[in-house]
Amino acid sequence: MDTQWAQKYLDILERDEIAQKMQAFYDLLVFYNEKFNLTRIIGREECRIKHFLDSICAETYFPAGANVAEIGSGAGFPSLPLKIVRDDLSFALVESVEKKCVFLREAVKELGLKNIQVIHMRAEDGGKNRAYREKFDVCCARAVARLNTLSEYCVPFVKIGGRFIAYKGSAEEELREAENAFRVLGVKTVACERYDLPEEMGKRTLIVAEKIFSTPAAYPRGNGKERGKPL
Repeated sequence: MDTQWAQKYLDILERDEIAQKMQAFYDLLVFYNEKFNLTRIIGREECRIKHFLDSICAETYFPAGANVAEIGSGAGFPSLPLKIVRDDLSFALVESVEKKCVFLREAVKELGLKNIQVIHMRAEDGGKNRAYREKFDVCCARAVARLNTLSEYCVPFVKIGGRFIAYKGSAEEELREAENAFRVLGVKTVACERYDLPEEMGKRTLIVAEKIFSTPAAYPRGNGKERGKPL
């Protein structure tokens, strides 16, 4: 990304209505974090850059009106900041930990966000469920697993022609590791954006892959094989 990208998204976060909702989200995050241990990042400025800005920096890769699945939603990153700045997007938040689902439902309600469903479900189960398999324009995830494992969780949710979007740190090694998984699961990389967060808060990589053929029925394998024996 060029050097202007950070200022562009920092400016978006400062818009009145967006800033108010981000502040309300931050307050909810701090309150629930004491009970649910949602994130280690609770400082206001650190949260603004490492969570809010980083979440929205991929928004141009989400097509207008896209139906999005987020895997391992946790505290709602990147989905909730994305929804705040891109109300045209619809989300299915897939989270296996019930207490995190409680937080997500409360945040969606308190922030007045529409067209979001929170689903208490393991990704490997959802990827085999006909109600969710290959039904989404985009599947995204942030800080869930290494890319070869993550792709097996996410790609089965994506329809042909849709996108798998992964938010990562420094990911050169993970990209090499995931080459076989991408081939097997039916996606090809169409963008790889490397950028530094402001105030030296970390190096990030945004990976965008397009679904070019249907994922074979054998995937996701389940029973922990995605992590134990990654493709």
